[in-house]
Amino acid sequence: MTIKMKPKSRIMEAVQEGASDLYRLGFIDARKMRRYNEACLGPVRDYDAEKVKALRGRLCLSQAALAAALNASLSTVRKWEAGDKHPSGPSQKLLSIIERKGLEAVL
Repeated sequence: MTIKMKPKSRIMEAVQEGASDLYRLGFIDARKMRRYNEACLGPVRDYDAEKVKALRGRLCLSQAALAAALNASLSTVRKWEAGDKHPSGPSQKLLSIIERKGLEAVL
């Protein structure tokens, strides 16, 4: 299972973002970037059926509106909420962003 990560704090997020830029530009190597990620990031929350339903309820969104915001199909959101499927890594990241910063952050 892949460990999902999120920033531990705003300061660590800024450090990690700066390191990502340096890595992208070739100033640091992949090994050093992994060390920055380990130091700066914490695990991203897993979203199961109840957590997806609760988030959608707090935002007063229909399943179709949440699907549109995530660029997912309506049937995918329905399957998440029924427990038939679980959000993948990118979807979990978007759900985490929506939960922390609001729907406007992904629109």
